[in-house]
Amino acid sequence: MKRFTKLSLIVALVLSLFAVGCAKKDDTTASPNPTNATGGEAKEVTLKIFQFKVEIADQLSKLVAEYQKENPNVKIQVDTVGGGADYGAALLAKFNSNDKPDIFNNGGFSDLDKWIENLEDLSNEPWVKDLVDVAKEPMTKDGKLYGQPLNLEGYGFLYNKDLFAKAGITDTPKTLTQLEDAAKKLQAAGIQPFVNGYGEWWVLGNHFVNIPFAQQPDSNAFIDGLNKGTAKIPGNKAFEDWVKLFDLQIAYGNKNPLQTDYNTQVTDFATGKAAMTQQGNWTQVKITETNPDINIGFLPMPISDDAQANDKLPVGVPNNWVINKNSEVKDEAKKFLNWMVTSEIGKKYITEEFKFIPAFKNIPADAKVLGPLAADIIAYSKEGKTISWNWFKFPGGEATSKKFGDIMQAYIAKSKTKDQMLNEFQTTWDSLK
Repeated sequence: MKRFTKLSLIVALVLSLFAVGCAKKDDTTASPNPTNATGGEAKEVTLKIFQFKVEIADQLSKLVAEYQKENPNVKIQVDTVGGGADYGAALLAKFNSNDKPDIFNNGGFSDLDKWIENLEDLSNEPWVKDLVDVAKEPMTKDGKLYGQPLNLEGYGFLYNKDLFAKAGITDTPKTLTQLEDAAKKLQAAGIQPFVNGYGEWWVLGNHFVNIPFAQQPDSNAFIDGLNKGTAKIPGNKAFEDWVKLFDLQIAYGNKNPLQTDYNTQVTDFATGKAAMTQQGNWTQVKITETNPDINIGFLPMPISDDAQANDKLPVGVPNNWVINKNSEVKDEAKKFLNWMVTSEIGKKYITEEFKFIPAFKNIPADAKVLGPLAADIIAYSKEGKTISWNWFKFPGGEATSKKFGDIMQAYIAKSKTKDQMLNEFQTTWDSLK
C-alpha cells in the first residue's frame, strides 16, 4: 500500500460513489439440460469459488442462485472458510490437494506476490474502467491488475448510542482520556464498557496492531525503515501510546477475552451486553439480524490526547476476487465477476444484501441502505478523516500478523510485559523481512 495513506484517494473514492447516486456454505444447484443460443444443448460448466467472508455466505449463495437462473448451464460451488478458521492455510491445502478453486480471495501487496504465479491478468476486464483509484494499487504489479476488490471497509470502536446516553455521555470520545472517562461513566451506570473478542488472531494481529503503524507520521516510510533496519518498534512513540489503549480495553472489558470468539463478541455487543467493541462495518448484517432496533455508530481508536490526530477511522479494501489462471473455466469465472458488479441484480446484492460500500463508480453508495456503520465510514472518508490499512505490507504477510496476534494474546494473559511484547514484534519483523 505504498500510496494508500493518501487521504485524498479515500475522499475521491467516496465522492465518486456519491456522484453516481468467516461457517461454510455450498450452492450446487443447476438446471438440467440447458440449451445454447442455437437450440442445441449447451456445455455444462462447473465453477468453484473459495472465499473467506463468512458474513455474506448466505447472501452470496443466493446471488449465485440468481446467476444460475440466467445461466442454466453453469453449476457454481461456493465454499466459505473464514471467521476463526485459517483461510490462507485452507487455500494452500486446496491447491496442494489439486482441488484448486477457479475464483478465490487475495489481499494484495505481499499476498499478491505470494500467489501471482497462479493469477489471471484482469487488466482488460470491462469493470476495470469503473474501479475507484484507491482500490487498484494493492492488486497491481508491473502495470497489470490481478484482482477485483470486494468492497471498501472501515473499522474502529462500534458503540451503542443508547447505552452511552443511559450513562450520561453526551460527547463522543475522540481522545484517550475522553475514552477512559466514558468507560468509567459506563461502568458506574452498571454497563460493561467493552466486549473484546481476543480469541481471534486477526482482531489483534491485523486490525488492532495496525493502529500504531497507521498513526506514524508516514506509515510507508516507517515500514520501509523497519525493512532497512533504520526504524525500530521498541521506543517508537506511536507504539508506546498504543499500549495505553490496549491496557484501557483490557481493564474495562470482559473477563474472558481470550476465550471470546468473533460470533460471541458481535452477539454480545448486538444484544447490549457491552457498550463498545472493536470491529468493522462487516458486522452490520449480523448485528441487524440479531437486533434490528439497535442504535449504533463508530468511534475512533485514540492512542493519545491529540483529538485531531486521533479522530480518524482506518479505511481500506479488505480483499479481492482473483481468478486461477490455469482454470479450465476461467472465461466463465470472468463472466461471473463482471456480472456481479455490472448487472442490476449483482449491484443490488452488493449494497442491499452484502451491505458493502462499493469500490466501483457505477454502483451508488446509499448510506440509508448500507446502514449506520457504513454511513459513518462514508462521512469520515468525505471529511478526509481516515488512516491506512497496513497489514498486507508486513514482510511475512499473514505469518507476521499471526505471530503478532500470538504475542499480543500472551500480553493479555500477562505472560509477557509491554517491553517484551514490543521487542518480540521487532524480532518477528526482522526474521521475516
